[in-house]
Amino acid sequence: MTKSIGPKQALRGTIRVPGDKSISHRAIMFGAIAEGTTEITGFLDGEDCRSTIACFRQLGVNITKDGTRVTVEGKGLRGLSAPQGVLDVGNSGTTIRLICGILVAQDFTCEITGDAMIQRRPMDRIITPLVQMGANMTGVNGSGFAPLTIRGGALRGISYDMPMASAQVKSAILLAGLYAEGETAITEPFPSRDHTERMLNGLGAKIRVSNGVITSRSVERLLPMPIEVPGDISSAAFFIVAALLVPDSHVVIQNVNVNETRTGILDALRMMGANIRLLNQRTVCGEEVADLEVITSNLQGIEIGGAMIPRMIDEIPVLAIAALCAKGETVIRDARELKVKESNRIRVMAAELGKLGGVIHETDDGMVIPGGQRLSGGTTDSRGDHRIAMSMAIAGLVAADTVDILGAESAAVSFPDFYALLAGL
Repeated sequence: MTKSIGPKQALRGTIRVPGDKSISHRAIMFGAIAEGTTEITGFLDGEDCRSTIACFRQLGVNITKDGTRVTVEGKGLRGLSAPQGVLDVGNSGTTIRLICGILVAQDFTCEITGDAMIQRRPMDRIITPLVQMGANMTGVNGSGFAPLTIRGGALRGISYDMPMASAQVKSAILLAGLYAEGETAITEPFPSRDHTERMLNGLGAKIRVSNGVITSRSVERLLPMPIEVPGDISSAAFFIVAALLVPDSHVVIQNVNVNETRTGILDALRMMGANIRLLNQRTVCGEEVADLEVITSNLQGIEIGGAMIPRMIDEIPVLAIAALCAKGETVIRDARELKVKESNRIRVMAAELGKLGGVIHETDDGMVIPGGQRLSGGTTDSRGDHRIAMSMAIAGLVAADTVDILGAESAAVSFPDFYALLAGL
């Protein structure tokens, strides 16, 4: 599908973005291994999260879905059934990495894979620690890539220094730790999103964080609780940047997750001079939530790196649009992880914005973006990456002419109604 987005003069209105993708995945997975019924509201009904539902249905879990309301009939920690056929996660890296932390402890053998993009994404980052815990799992032809073959068995706790800050890797280890003998301890180079720790503890797990070390112990059972999924700040980021850049804009985005491990994008934009206010702040199911008021602002270039990057890794593509329009140079460091997302987002953003006359200089671990640029119209390609597609749409709002986005349908992975919501402002 090709989508055409043209420049706008003002964005105004009050909107809600879909439920948080990370929390939606975890609600299904953790509900599936709890004992009893988990009721989920605000679920993200996107392609990635549907893949998680499909996998757990194959594993014998009864899951009913009515739009954004989902009911999961949990089977307990060791109650999953051997699947008939290969588990297919589609395009979802969260699904394949997290589910492995559960499958390595089950009493059966299974195979799990995904689409062509998933088969190019590195899985050795979970294979290495899980094998240290006693897991029997291998990648295709002994590699660190999917398809993965997993033979469940007994696990033991380990101490593991993570080479990268990754919530997916951390979560896979913590899930395996629910089954492992002894204590599991994880040290991160920087804090990554902590939805797993928060939700598992709400279900009765024994996870503690102290001085940068996350420890967990095995449990006999998890007990269900109602889960209300707040709006996804990664989805809100596109509308935040749009409202900051399009003249005479004033947008309120309601019910957004502002967990401090996810708000690096707000911190970065405020450093650039963004006028963003948090209203109606509250706590919902252990997660901080607020309404975001965003008003057009004059932005300045900044330098970011280090601990801020894991707190905004998914939002860097749209931040690059803001940087192009800001005054002065923006430098983004320590973002190598962008190279192994659904696409190499450093290279793809530079190439696709280059088609619109934009200049982004690639570096080994990020980007250097000269500010004060005005994009032209033209044709870009999402490369099948949902965040690239939506970033190109925001570029279209501030370009001199219409931007045509090839593969625009990829936005449905995380934001099925993105284009309709954008058009409604």
